[in-house]
Amino acid sequence: MYSLNRAMILGNLTRDPEKKQLPSGQAVCTFGVATNRSWTDQSGQRQEQTEFHNMVAWGKLADICSQYLTKGRKVYVDGRLQTRDWEGQDGVRRYRTEIVVDNIILLDRQSNTSTGMNNNTFSSNPSASNQDDPSVDPSQEIKLEDIPF
Repeated sequence: MYSLNRAMILGNLTRDPEKKQLPSGQAVCTFGVATNRSWTDQSGQRQEQTEFHNMVAWGKLADICSQYLTKGRKVYVDGRLQTRDWEGQDGVRRYRTEIVVDNIILLDRQSNTSTGMNNNTFSSNPSASNQDDPSVDPSQEIKLEDIPF
């Protein structure tokens, strides 16, 4: 039996990314992306609807997202859906569905002129973990020459 959990979003960042370091040293970055849908209803009126999506990136991809993404940028995000739950301080069970980012493509050219970037595609390898790699120092800034693609 097969199953598939993929989400592909093309939209604009709703806020600047927020990056944190976990106690384990692993980086996590969260940001939001808005997608728009427009259509003409039966009466001929133009209708629009906006959906807001929560994104989370891990490891080196989190570092890259926090360095290159800013509010308003147009991006393509590919990942998988994940729902987390927790109990709030008021005792109420809360749920949040988010997209765990595997790949991201910057669709506008905003950063190319300032950074000299030729490739706007960033990817993570979910099967590889930086936690066991002693050569990875999460406090180091990501440099273009460090990006392996």
